[in-house]
Amino acid sequence: MLAVTLGHIDSAVVLLQHEANVNTENTQGWTVVQEAVGTGNPELLQLVLARRDYQRYCNRVAGIPELLHKLKQAPDFYVEMKWEFTSWVPLVSRMCPSDTYKVYKQGSNVRIDTTLLGFDHANWQRGNRSFVFKAQIDGATMMEVDHETKKVYVEHMKLIEDDNIQLMEPSEEGVIARLTNPIVTTYIDTDKISFERNKAGLWGWRSDKSEVVNGHECKVFSASNVELITKTRLEHLSETDKAKARSPRTPLQSFLGIAEQQQEESCSTVTTSEEFNSVSNSSNITAEEYFDPTVDLSGRDIGRPKEVNTKIQKFKATLWLSEDYPLSLQEQIMPIVDLMAITSSHFAKLKDFIQMQLPAGFPVKIEIPLFHILNARITFGNIFGLDQEVPHVSRLQESNRITCLVDDICFETPSGYVKLGAEVRTQFSIEEEDDLLQFAIQQSLLEAGSERDEVDIWEALKAQKPSRPTTPNMTTEEERQLQRAIQASLVMYQETTRSAEGTANSARINENEDSDSLEDTAEQLRLALKLSEQQQIEEEQQRLLEEETFRHVLELSLTDK
Repeated sequence: MLAVTLGHIDSAVVLLQHEANVNTENTQGWTVVQEAVGTGNPELLQLVLARRDYQRYCNRVAGIPELLHKLKQAPDFYVEMKWEFTSWVPLVSRMCPSDTYKVYKQGSNVRIDTTLLGFDHANWQRGNRSFVFKAQIDGATMMEVDHETKKVYVEHMKLIEDDNIQLMEPSEEGVIARLTNPIVTTYIDTDKISFERNKAGLWGWRSDKSEVVNGHECKVFSASNVELITKTRLEHLSETDKAKARSPRTPLQSFLGIAEQQQEESCSTVTTSEEFNSVSNSSNITAEEYFDPTVDLSGRDIGRPKEVNTKIQKFKATLWLSEDYPLSLQEQIMPIVDLMAITSSHFAKLKDFIQMQLPAGFPVKIEIPLFHILNARITFGNIFGLDQEVPHVSRLQESNRITCLVDDICFETPSGYVKLGAEVRTQFSIEEEDDLLQFAIQQSLLEAGSERDEVDIWEALKAQKPSRPTTPNMTTEEERQLQRAIQASLVMYQETTRSAEGTANSARINENEDSDSLEDTAEQLRLALKLSEQQQIEEEQQRLLEEETFRHVLELSLTDK
């Protein structure tokens, strides 16, 4: 980390050749790869990327068989994990996808079915794929089964020699893309999180809240002080790229008023030592100062002066915990989450959250933030196929428990499918998956809110306006923010209508033979948007009327009779 941050290529090469750990972070949460990008040195970045991918591959090859053998001791099961990606901003919520992971476990074999493959340009990529992991004596085999093309990509997980690290070298386009785009990291600050039981009922008659989720009685808890932090670094960019990164990408983004906190971590020089006076150590920190814990650096740091934009958004995550769920979180679910977290950033964030000191019980449903305006709700359901029958999954009723039986055929190559090697399969790294989802958000609306925002996740995932406080005529910051977002969505509808009408007019001039058809299409689009806008207005009026009636009834109930 130190050699890379200072831009010392020769030192970094020696350390990399001696297996220095690249998958590490500094005290500020930046990875070695991100610090390499910050230097702006393409040669150093390429070396670090190649070694990082090599170490990740080795960890994956060594870790997956270990997880599978760990699972072998746990009872077999089938469960569905429903992921819903939603946003409290209306237009973003319209494009947010959902997916259900179907998890089969038998002995040391695991199969995970999914339909959401990724994001390409402006569309979510859908498919029908199964990932099958089978433990073996000398390692493990992974199969990616594409049910649409009827192709199976088989990978025998084994370590590759250090001499073959060139196979992991990133493309030139990938290196350039990193050096010409901001460095972005998003994480949940768990230091201040506290859990408390939700309450239900009116004043004086409030009690602990419980809800039934997929047939299981659950206690409802809220995790308060959940801070989603997004940091963006720009110091490695040219002035043109900086201006592009800082400028709002859409009029709506500007309209919503993004508040950012910009920090330029540059410091005055305190020494004239030429040995340390360089671009990579502009604060002129000597080695003695850096390694002496008693020296106060007064905010100075090594490396380039960092230009950091920080967004902090506060959430209230929600948990539904069942004490009689037939699965074990630690023995059965956590190995699956660990398995998926190796290649999925969403599962990695879920893993970080549920590894906290949660209250007792199985988290049947969890709602957590993923990005600045994107949230995830994960719900476990159809356990053992009890709610809906699943092919090749059966149950055995014993005295006081149900045993799940999963057939061997679930983990075999389907007949008629073509087997191929894993090298022809296109894979995304965990960072690329994050980048794709960030890009998806940008395509739909980009970001909204500020560091003062506090959004209730249950209401956010429902894309509803936060409930009005009990004190009459009190308007919260969340309500004002969502009102602005709704107004912005109506503006976008009107712009879309004008654009559709303009497109139709141009088509009539250039292609007379298609004029009637295009005019009909534009008119239908205009009417559809108008009806949608009218429906939203009517729903808002109805909601206000219901709230006013409820408030009136409440006031009457509190007056002396």
